Amino acid sequence: MKVEQLIKSFSTEDCKKFITFLQKKNRRTDVKNVELFKLLYEGELSSEEVCKQLYPKAIKKDAYHALRKRLYESVINFLASENLEEENTDKVAVIKYILVAKSFLQQKQFPLGFSILNKAEVIAKEYQLYAYLNEIYHIKIEYADVNTKESLDELIHQFKENQQFYILEEELNIVYAKIKDILRKISHEGAVIDFQKLVLGILNEQQITIDSMMSFKSLYKLLTIASISAFVTKDYLQVESFMLEMYALLKEHPNKEKGRFYHIQVLYMIANTLFRTKQFKKSMEFLELMKHEILQNKRAYHRLFMLKYELLYGLNLNYTHKQALAIEYFESILKKKHSDIISELDIQLSLVVFYAQNNEWSKAYKLLSKLRHTDAWYTEKVGKEWVIKKSLIELLLLVELDYLDLFESRLLRFKRQFAAYLKEIEQERVLIFLQYVDAYYRKPTTITTEAFFDKVENSFEWIGAKQEDIFVMSFYAWLKSKMIEEPLYKVTLDLIAQAQQL
Repeated sequence: MKVEQLIKSFSTEDCKKFITFLQKKNRRTDVKNVELFKLLYEGELSSEEVCKQLYPKAIKKDAYHALRKRLYESVINFLASENLEEENTDKVAVIKYILVAKSFLQQKQFPLGFSILNKAEVIAKEYQLYAYLNEIYHIKIEYADVNTKESLDELIHQFKENQQFYILEEELNIVYAKIKDILRKISHEGAVIDFQKLVLGILNEQQITIDSMMSFKSLYKLLTIASISAFVTKDYLQVESFMLEMYALLKEHPNKEKGRFYHIQVLYMIANTLFRTKQFKKSMEFLELMKHEILQNKRAYHRLFMLKYELLYGLNLNYTHKQALAIEYFESILKKKHSDIISELDIQLSLVVFYAQNNEWSKAYKLLSKLRHTDAWYTEKVGKEWVIKKSLIELLLLVELDYLDLFESRLLRFKRQFAAYLKEIEQERVLIFLQYVDAYYRKPTTITTEAFFDKVENSFEWIGAKQEDIFVMSFYAWLKSKMIEEPLYKVTLDLIAQAQQL
């Protein structure tokens, strides 16, 4: 990986911290690493131009490459130290205690070694770190002959009891892999599934029972499976009850506070599911719970989760008649760079949609034009669905701005790029939608006729407004706004209101 790729992942705050990190390391004042970092961070010059900037009198390619290599190593060291700080401190403490305890035991300093190992055991039990407990009991049994305070039988009993929990987590990992594999196949075959039946069937195969004895991590994995299923099948309504039932277990879990990392992610998944099913009030309630948990350990979790919270919060604002607030909120966020590239891109694309819904077509297109990477790059970062969504939004903006040649070339490219894939996953309705977009562009007057209304009604396989995904609704709202000649944002909110009444 090039040093530029690592630097691009830096937020504005990361950038300031890293410069301070470099300056503390530098023993000489003539070191060019800070200057190189700033040039690469700005990303406006080619590698050759950067070299000339650093060495204007005589180009020193060898010195430049050596400087790049040292900067790369510094970036890796910085990121490692930052991630260690943000990592679960108790988990890190257990690892350190185990390593130190083993060292003392090997040096035959048995009382000290066992004392430190006991500290590791207390923390590992508290945080349900079964893999580390496995290692702790393994060491204790290995040195049982010199351990005067614990019986071998008791240690073996503890080891076997812990193994059951450890195996449960590993079995659940297999369940997770199996379900992901099935969902991957479903995404290509377009099959309809009963998610709850699927999960319970595989859990039964692995002889796993869902109960409060599961670790927080295990319950989190089950909810992740539900979330993936909803994303693949576009049926968030089907998994909603399952996720809420699972959360009822999590809420009463004795290790809720110790599993805060997973708890935050669970709250986000449920808030997102409720947003996608158009239950905005409930979604906001779970977002407030999420924010509360983030603030309990701001240093560790703010950087990891806050942008996800802000994305969903802004989306909820937009779809609850608070568009001006949503726009202002997202604009302020995008004034800074962020390390969470996925959420940042989602916010940028959402703001493009907000501008469009507010009839600010030029503003929307200008912001969309700032997404200058290739489709392959975006597919790798945020997935194919995001790229399809971005391409569809671009086509609608080109229609609104009357860019005929560009619209036609982009439409052809979209069909070449995605038509086969959309048919494969049984989402031909996207292609049907584009036929009507093209028809409107060529002859706008036809779209308001009764014949056109009937044609649209008979073209799509409607799955019901309550079940339909909110983003799919937002695209259809554009077409309907042209058909009934009303503002896009009003039509969008009217469609959602109708769905909520069902």
